[in-house]
Formats: sequence, structure tokens, C-alpha cells
Amino acid sequence: MTPPEPVETRTATPTAGRSSQTATLAEIAREAGVSAPTVSKVLNGRADVAPATRSRVEDLLRAHGYRRRRAEASRSPLIDLVFHELESAWAMEVIRGVENVAREHGLSVVLSESAGRLTPGRTWADQVAARRPHGVILVLSGLDESQRALLTSRSIPFVVMDPAGDPGVDVPSIGATNWQGGLAATRHLIDLGHTRIGAITGPTRMMCSRARVDGYRAALETAGLPVDPALIATGDFHHEAGYRHGLELLRRPDRPTAVFALNDLQALGLYEAARELGLRIPEDLSVVGFDDLPIARWIGPPLTTVRQPLMEMAEAAGKLVLDLGREDQPPVATRVELATSLVVRSSTGAPPVAGR
Repeated sequence: MTPPEPVETRTATPTAGRSSQTATLAEIAREAGVSAPTVSKVLNGRADVAPATRSRVEDLLRAHGYRRRRAEASRSPLIDLVFHELESAWAMEVIRGVENVAREHGLSVVLSESAGRLTPGRTWADQVAARRPHGVILVLSGLDESQRALLTSRSIPFVVMDPAGDPGVDVPSIGATNWQGGLAATRHLIDLGHTRIGAITGPTRMMCSRARVDGYRAALETAGLPVDPALIATGDFHHEAGYRHGLELLRRPDRPTAVFALNDLQALGLYEAARELGLRIPEDLSVVGFDDLPIARWIGPPLTTVRQPLMEMAEAAGKLVLDLGREDQPPVATRVELATSLVVRSSTGAPPVAGR
């Protein structure tokens, strides 16, 4: 026996030019040129509706202010966790944090990846709507307007963790003090006596990378040191970029005596480049990373890095997305930044004596 569709409710927000009377599903169906059961399927996130039909019905539902009921019974015991790239120890720290929160609430975590895109595809949004999770957490990703509208119409809350770009004032987000971290990393090297400090950045499209670079620039300028564009290489947060750009920087006749790699994976690539060129860390080259992944303390020499509290950020995102789903306890804050901190280990020291 097929269970009945869950009851739908709507907010009384008629659009301009429309009657203030509540539109029935039958009226919306007539306006969309489909049957009332089709409208019900769209409301309930069913997958067996053609994309063009779904889009047409969604537009009318939004115009009439229909929203999915927030009843707990209508949700699946899931949290959707979406990465733009699902790889490395960085992702594992995030997964552990979300898992910690999910476990406390008897929920499971569904993982997905947007294959390097900063916005998942439409198929993903339809699948999430059909799953009806307790919430969605997007890591270094975002949603386009239609995806946001689709999740909102289903009352599926979402949070962006470490947003790639500006998520918008109305989008809940969890981030870290990236600018302050970049400043602290570079100041540490300046305080050790370095004046030629290189940087291997992340993608310019990512807000966290831009903020860390800005912190690096601010530290140099505040110390009265020039910002040399030749010492700034644009990476992609992967090990290979750290190795490739590390070779380029360290082969320069006026090579830097220190390099701020804007994440730990690139710092590891830089280590490899330095070994290949016969440079010792920190005697010949000081290195600072960013993230403080577990491997940072085990490599040789242990890596000085900026600790980004990834697990705590993921736990905060998990708690926030669940709080957003509770009508009786709205969250106090929906834009949160957790503090970064410099962790000094053995990969940094005074610059080499001139002439070496």
C-alpha cells in the first residue's frame, strides 16, 4: 500500500498582482498545465518528474509561497555533506567533525562531491530534495539561486563551511580567521629575520586563499618590506603545486629564504622540492603551512603552521544546520568565524648567513 503524501503548508505571502486567497494545488496544477498529483510530487521532492516540468511547478510554488512543513517525521535521519573535492586528510578532519554531531543525534552522513565545481549540479539538488535530510553542509562550495530556492521550499536548512566566495548576508556560514592566520604566519618569519619571503597561494577564486594572501601582504607592508610579485606563486592547494612552484621559487638566483605555503599539502610539496635541490629545512629555508593537519607534526622536520580548527568548524556547521531546522530554537548567530593560531615547530628558523 502506498503511504499518503505528507501534508504541505504554505506561508501567506501572495505575490504582487495575485489574489490574496490561498491557491490550491489544483489551481497551481492548472496554471502549470500538469495534474495535481504532479504538483504534489514536486512538493515532496519525488524524482519521477521531468526537469522542465519540475522547474515550471517550482516557480509557481515559490510565487504562491508554498513551503514544505518542517515536521521532524517528514525528514530522513541524514545530513548531506558536500565537498567541491573529496580528498586528502583535510577532508577527513571535516568528515570527523560532522560525524561527531550526527552521531550525537542518531543521524547518518551522506557524502558527495561536485568534481571541483563550486556549485553542485541540478541533479544533486533534486536528489537532496527527494532524500529530505535534516540539513545540508557545503564545504568550499555554494548554491545557485535555483538550488537555494529548491532547498528552502522543502524547508531543508543548509550551511556553507569555509565558503569559496561571499555566500551572501542571508546564507549561514562557518569560517576561520584566514586573514589573521596569514598575518601571523608572515610576522613569525619576519620576526626571525627573514626579508625575502615567498608565498604559494591557493586558487584566486577562493575567499580563504585571498584572505590569507592579504594577511601575508599586510605583514610585509607593516614591517616596511616590499611585496615582490615574483615571489608569489598561484597554487591550487594540492601537493603537486607546492612541489612545482617550490622548484621555481627555489631555483631563482635571488631565492626566498622563507616560504609561506597557504596550506599544509603545498608545504609538503615544498619540502620535496627543497630536498631535491639539496636545501635543508630550516637551515637553508624556513617553511610555514596552514591547516595543522595531523601529518604536520610527524614529518621531518615537524611543520610550523597556522592551525585552522577544521574539526571544530565542521562540528559548528553540523550544530548550526540542525539548529536551523528547529522552529522552536532559532540559532543565535548564523555567520561564525573560528580563531586560527600559529603553531611553531621545527621548520622555521633564522635566515641563512649571507653568501651561502
